[in-house]
Amino acid sequence: MKNELLHTPDGVRDIYNGECQSKMHMQNRLHEVFMQYGYQDIQTPTFEFFDVFGRQIGTTPSKDLFKFFDKEGNTLVLRPDFTPSVARSASKYYTEEDMPVKLCYMGNTFINSSDLQGRLKESTQCGAELIGDSDITADAEIISMAVRSLRAAGLSEFQISVGHSQFFPQLLIYARVSDEDRNFLCDLINNKNFFGVSEFVETLSIDDDLKWLFGILGSFNLTVEELNEALKRAEKFPQIYSALEDLYNLNEIIRYYGISEFISFEPGLISDVHYYSGIIFRGYTFGTGEAIVKGGRYDRLLEYFGKPAAAIGFVIMADSLMSALLRQNLLPKASPDGVLLAASKASAQRAIIRAEKLRADGEKVLLLITENMPQSEDYVKYAQKKCLAKVEIINEEK
Repeated sequence: MKNELLHTPDGVRDIYNGECQSKMHMQNRLHEVFMQYGYQDIQTPTFEFFDVFGRQIGTTPSKDLFKFFDKEGNTLVLRPDFTPSVARSASKYYTEEDMPVKLCYMGNTFINSSDLQGRLKESTQCGAELIGDSDITADAEIISMAVRSLRAAGLSEFQISVGHSQFFPQLLIYARVSDEDRNFLCDLINNKNFFGVSEFVETLSIDDDLKWLFGILGSFNLTVEELNEALKRAEKFPQIYSALEDLYNLNEIIRYYGISEFISFEPGLISDVHYYSGIIFRGYTFGTGEAIVKGGRYDRLLEYFGKPAAAIGFVIMADSLMSALLRQNLLPKASPDGVLLAASKASAQRAIIRAEKLRADGEKVLLLITENMPQSEDYVKYAQKKCLAKVEIINEEK
């Protein structure tokens, strides 16, 4: 075999041994949380028609999609994220459903970009979507699920930053900011340069209350008192008021879930996801510069697929979460379990019968049949490496 065949392409990697075991264990913990909230599994195709992730729908520029063609000449893409796929599927299979649809998923996504700064082109996402419920209680449930999932994975120190996709755009509309200045302000906010934002706002001839509302873009944890003040100042601006009212009502419901310590309200949170229409949020922790959770409300996305319906969801970036757990020394470690059953070829029949008996009793068995029996201490070391609790050796029949 040529040496290059042993290597993977840029942007993908093998996951094996203990790391793979830890990742599967973490994903199982996340899945248990989804099940506890009554969500049902869904699997969507790894590749779809290009239009499912088109400019108006998708989150990834066309140049960053893995594209190829089928026999009919249709353009296909490897999915860059799950939400449009789940929206398409829900629109097809739940067309007549009037009650909320709650779906969850796990799988890999693919982004063909060389500007990922060390990030993988193939990554694992675990997420959930609540479709058909426009109430703020649905937003609270989704955020609660995100918090419970991170705690189940092993994190205890993290923060979910919550904002509203319409707050910043509506500020710009009421202030009559040009598209060019809008892009300039977006860059300032993304770079956390709120002094620059304040300096720019001072050049605008706008209402003092609107100026004050621009000022809270730099708040990373808006207090209840500040939120109340913001509502008073936004009374003349209905769309801004509506966004702030969503945040206020969400804060009231979040308290019932007992997760307020993990939640902060950040009015300056903005997203490049085109389909978000309401509450948006991101989760952060130590050990990774990337968000480990991303989510938001997307009440207009399903219209593209023929089923007008409100929806909100979130995704956990499993690889980033794994990195954070590793750097915080919190990766779940499996307890030794199962049996290493060793025998020579002469004892193969007895060993196989014994292994099948143990498996029938619910025991995990790793069976080793060798020509020449190693020393017992070699078996012990091998069992420890494979995280097996016991070693059983079947000697040759005399």
